[in-house]
Amino acid sequence: MGVHAHIHCQRISVFGQPAVRMTIQMPASAGGLVPGAQGIVAQDYSLLAHTHLCQVAELDEPVLQFAHGSVVAVDYVLGLAKNARLKAEIAGEQEQAAAAYGQTGKAARVFKEFSYQTQESWSRARRVVAKAEHLEKGANPRFVVTSLSAATWEARALYEEIYCARGEMENRIKEQLMLFADRTSTAFLRSNQNRLYFSSLAYLLMEALRRLGLKATELAQAQAATIRLQVLKIGALIRITVRKVWVSLAGGYPSTELWARVLTALQAIPLRG
Repeated sequence: MGVHAHIHCQRISVFGQPAVRMTIQMPASAGGLVPGAQGIVAQDYSLLAHTHLCQVAELDEPVLQFAHGSVVAVDYVLGLAKNARLKAEIAGEQEQAAAAYGQTGKAARVFKEFSYQTQESWSRARRVVAKAEHLEKGANPRFVVTSLSAATWEARALYEEIYCARGEMENRIKEQLMLFADRTSTAFLRSNQNRLYFSSLAYLLMEALRRLGLKATELAQAQAATIRLQVLKIGALIRITVRKVWVSLAGGYPSTELWARVLTALQAIPLRG
């Protein structure tokens, strides 16, 4: 069975320069992350002048070595698995977070950064940013390793603005699966490719509906599957006359008011000539 990878590239600006943030979702054990990333970086050196790699699988030395030795400037912010040594580094911060939670009853987090090197697998020490967090369920520490310096990205901003953005990208990848992007079961590459094209087009339409039609509604942040069920996948009687198209919704449809608001919002968008 082949190894599947999901790659999400987002154009961003870093220090006023054009850049691309790249999220690669692939099993590290497959050995395909580094060659795949090299292929993407090789596409356009000028565009990828500053690239962030966010891997959500096992972290290994070849990934880090690729980033350090790439022909273009490649920085990384990578999740780091918890272990006893890392937890010991933030024991004091974890106690502070627990104390803050005890006072407010709300989630509390404290950040710390330090230099860290594994006992065997890493060739050098690297910067690690730690989040000591306490939730209702208890301690929730997280660690990331990065090549970005503290002078350019302090610990909290790096974790919340860069690393957590990876999760939002993954949500967009998951939405593609909700729109049947994983149905590539035919025996021919071209037919599978066409299915992905249709899925991508469907996602673009769904995103436009969410951004333009569902703005300021309870579904403004809803996932594609929820929008399909509540706004699109409904029964209605459609009558077309010379001047109008009549859409008669069922009397028991619970989101009639929402549907009307969406229609009004879409009708207010000026058409491009």
